[in-house]
Amino acid sequence: MNKEAIACCALNRIFGYNPVLALDLINTYGSAEEVFRIAPRIPGHDNLSDQICQESLDKAARELESLQRIGCRFIHLGDDDYPTALSQCDDPPVGIYLRGSSSPAEVFSLRPLVAIVGTRDVSPYGSVWCKKIVAAMADATVTPCIVSGLAFGVDAIAHSTALEYGLPTIGVMATGIDSVYPARHRELASRIAGFPGSALVTDYPLGTDPVALNFVRRNRIIAGLASSVTVIESRKKGGSLMTARYACDYNRDVFAVPGRLDDVRSSGCNSLISAHMAEIVTSPEELVEKLGLMPRARRKLDRRSAFSKAILARYGAAGTGGAVAGTGAAAMETVGLCVFDNPGVGFAEIAALTSLPYATVLECAGILEADGFLATDLLQRCSVGARW
Repeated sequence: MNKEAIACCALNRIFGYNPVLALDLINTYGSAEEVFRIAPRIPGHDNLSDQICQESLDKAARELESLQRIGCRFIHLGDDDYPTALSQCDDPPVGIYLRGSSSPAEVFSLRPLVAIVGTRDVSPYGSVWCKKIVAAMADATVTPCIVSGLAFGVDAIAHSTALEYGLPTIGVMATGIDSVYPARHRELASRIAGFPGSALVTDYPLGTDPVALNFVRRNRIIAGLASSVTVIESRKKGGSLMTARYACDYNRDVFAVPGRLDDVRSSGCNSLISAHMAEIVTSPEELVEKLGLMPRARRKLDRRSAFSKAILARYGAAGTGGAVAGTGAAAMETVGLCVFDNPGVGFAEIAALTSLPYATVLECAGILEADGFLATDLLQRCSVGARW
């Protein structure tokens, strides 16, 4: 077993909350292995100095063996597989744990890594814009890997929408790699770990529980891995603002989706924009362009046009009967394109956006769904059918 990996694993367990101290020791003595050979005393840190011992190395070796048994791995600073962007931060962890079906190179090096974060208490507005932004990234010429924190709300939407559109995603955890928090996201975590180019990542040792302080350290890893951070919704004291601040410290690009002045869930984003800490997001396509992913607007327009023509061809001649007879094709196209432009939209929102009667919207949506143009989930949110 690699002695430097064991020593780095041990230092990560000892100095995880103070990685700069561990890095100083490695830089001073040349390697993590040499730190344990010399076992220096650290002024003001006697309790930590006592842990630089053989017992800590033995514990780290047992942990690395356990990781192998559960199909995970530990990547230490200095290893060729360690994420380059993270290594360039002032306070990178001495090592990270990874669970996934792809190699570290496929996870960290093949695509741009972009972070999307936000509140757990996401609003319908935040949900819709999160999906639109991920969809625009999936339609770009250069497609990224989406980084987020596996939490409820915006994080979960970013991860699941990425997988839906075929984008890889990285879930940065506030626990050990052997557990998932929240427990309700075990299935999502499993999907991430099994999706090509995706992975679960943490710098916490096996068996670490999700205590509050851990999420601060988790946010640092999100900002360090990604080239940019986009905040969808956040309160003024939300964890996403902390991620944005770390991103600023690491010289990453920061973007924020603006919201209503009286919505506490947008107050954090609005304050980031006001303080010039984040650039305002005015459209998903513009964000994609600013990230250097090169939007493929022509392709989206072609898909939209084909979708529209298919609806008109299906209902233009014979009509649909019922309440929408006579104006069937026009109404069907209007409802279909509203959903195309606003994935995840509800029936009431379609009626408001199109000025069609609610009853007409319901009938059109029902017919379009039966014919495969639309799909509706249990919460009555509409999206374009899978074949489109």
